[in-house]
Amino acid sequence: MNTLPADKILPSARPRAGRKRALPRVLCIVGPTSSGKTHLAIQLAKRFGGEIINADARQVYKDFNIGTGKPAEGKRGIYEKRRVFLVKGVPHYLMDFLPPDETFTVAEWRRKTLKAIRYITDRGHLPIIVGGTGLYVQALLDNYRIPSVAPQPAFREAMEKKTLEELVALLGKMDPKALAIVDLKNRRRVLRAIEVVTYSGKPFSAQRKQSAPTMDALVIAPFREKEDLHARIHAEVEAMVERGWIDEIRHLHDRGIAWDAPAMTSIGYREIARYVRGECKLEEAIEDTKRATRQYAKRQMTWFKRDKRIHWIKDEKEAVALVKGWMGV
Repeated sequence: MNTLPADKILPSARPRAGRKRALPRVLCIVGPTSSGKTHLAIQLAKRFGGEIINADARQVYKDFNIGTGKPAEGKRGIYEKRRVFLVKGVPHYLMDFLPPDETFTVAEWRRKTLKAIRYITDRGHLPIIVGGTGLYVQALLDNYRIPSVAPQPAFREAMEKKTLEELVALLGKMDPKALAIVDLKNRRRVLRAIEVVTYSGKPFSAQRKQSAPTMDALVIAPFREKEDLHARIHAEVEAMVERGWIDEIRHLHDRGIAWDAPAMTSIGYREIARYVRGECKLEEAIEDTKRATRQYAKRQMTWFKRDKRIHWIKDEKEAVALVKGWMGV
């Protein structure tokens, strides 16, 4: 049984002196893809009695394992009578649970994450948010009140023929202020903002309101020099191909997952899918995947560098020291 004895409740669950009720402590591990977040998170979870909540928009999808970077040793299992994704005995919530043809909004992720945080802290464990989807983490820490407009399949289909440039221009006409808060190189984010404005009748920029914090958060990120990060990205893409990424994509499509399904259009899957369909050579697909991943990592770094709460750490030892000081252990 993976529980802590009643007399060994972590400091994260104890009220601080002078407070009637302490804010729950939440550790966040963020940063660009391939920077080492997963390994660091598992080590810290084992050391501090943590349980992990996924904050990667691709790893939520079931059966999309290799190309999303899910830990190779991970699998669905039972933990505390709940079915979760287990990695080396550490439970991962909001990972490998969503059908690949469904969308998952920031508002939905935030709602489910808050529920998971309550469940983890009520049992005296430390919630550890891990992932590179910056908007997820920001929405949680800044306590955004996000509009609850449901995805509109017919609307999205009608917008499918528009280029990204056309969508950005349309958003600019509908809500100029949104251009400063939406990732304009992410088609899905731009389309989502237009969708919210269209169906709520209100500017997207005015609806994403920040509220008072509801948690005591420590945010850390592994620091990698640009050259090192690019080398890690290239090595990881090649390792994914060697692990059977191509066969994974073939199998998923043979099972009926459409090429334009939300999960199948994520970085890497769309590039390798071109090879599977016979539209390019494997070498070209691999190079395109590396290039797209590098570009994504650059956008992630731009996003995270704006957040002054982040402590950039060089190794696990430095991370452990930070967490110890924060938790008072």
